[in-house]
Amino acid sequence: MNDNDFEYIKYIEDNNILKNDSLNKLKYYIDIYNIEHSLSGRLDGNISNLFIKEAAQQLINAIKLFSDGYFDCAYYLLRSAIEISTIMVFLVDMPEDERKRYLDAWMETLDFPMQGKIIQELSRNGDIFVDMKDKMPVFFDNAKNLSSELNKYVHKQGIQHFYSYIPYNIYISDRAEELEVTFEKHLKQCIGIVSVMRLAIDPFPILLMDKEILYRCFDSITEPYTESFVEEYIGIDIIDCYKKTEIYTGLHDSFMQNEKKSESVFLVTNHEYIVSTMIKEILLQKHLLCKRELISVLLVSSNNKVVKVYCGNGLLQYYTDRNTKRVKLSWSSEDFKRFSNSKKLINQVYDEAYISVLKFDNELYFIEHNEKIEQTEIKAINDFIIKELKS
Repeated sequence: MNDNDFEYIKYIEDNNILKNDSLNKLKYYIDIYNIEHSLSGRLDGNISNLFIKEAAQQLINAIKLFSDGYFDCAYYLLRSAIEISTIMVFLVDMPEDERKRYLDAWMETLDFPMQGKIIQELSRNGDIFVDMKDKMPVFFDNAKNLSSELNKYVHKQGIQHFYSYIPYNIYISDRAEELEVTFEKHLKQCIGIVSVMRLAIDPFPILLMDKEILYRCFDSITEPYTESFVEEYIGIDIIDCYKKTEIYTGLHDSFMQNEKKSESVFLVTNHEYIVSTMIKEILLQKHLLCKRELISVLLVSSNNKVVKVYCGNGLLQYYTDRNTKRVKLSWSSEDFKRFSNSKKLINQVYDEAYISVLKFDNELYFIEHNEKIEQTEIKAINDFIIKELKS
């Protein structure tokens, strides 16, 4: 092909394609992070995490396609994101015997109900869905109306949904702006619907927004929605309605019975971070720590040279407010195998720092320190830990 051929191909492919460079893609991608990382720890519904990630990806792809000018494809993905989130609820909320049957059919790509049928089945048999629909009628009415609007674009109903539709009496830039305004409105609504459908799996994205719950809860894999995300995409009024559902009130009331962690204990249990100046406060609630957490806290408490603690063969790391001289942030499991098998367990060189290996409760702990530790200090550390574990 010659240059004229390439130019002709480009002309044909770009004809009537209104690309968009003004959409704030970065903002939307960051906001969609709220959905993508709202993973569920529900054991009987762990497949939902695949759907959560897929719905988030489809929203991202919709934004990309719209920016490239393929607005109908973008709308197809918006609709698909809603459908994926609905199927997610369907496969988790249906009675157990039906759930398995439908899941098998979905996995094996056999006959599977369409969106309308899924909503009908959920409205009859989905415990959580029925309760949400009863408590949140405005949300579901809005979702139904949005679905109808999206279908106009997907099915090309109306000439205004044609690529070739550019009225003679308006500028192309005005047509592009009109498409962008409408798409952003629909995109925000879709993000809101997907994020609320996620709440039919469990309420943790909303529960954990409340520090009273967050500091009483176990270390969940779910990241809570941000307040700004809820305000922009869901609405405080919708969330207030959701908080009346049984799935929310039941877990909320249950967690409120638990002892509230202090800030310093929460940092240990949820972020593997030990504030050395708050050790006394942490130990007041040592009953809330698991064995590894407690031993790691005690190791930091036992000697001021300890800047970091590793366990689980180096996979689990407890940081502290003490700075390490080690520059690298990366680590290798091979390093910890070498540390474990070394004939000299104390003061092993670890780049600019040192590693010493100790054993408590039949598990190896690796303490990182900037200065060499004396043998007398090691004995003092061992004696201190053993004494504290017995108390």
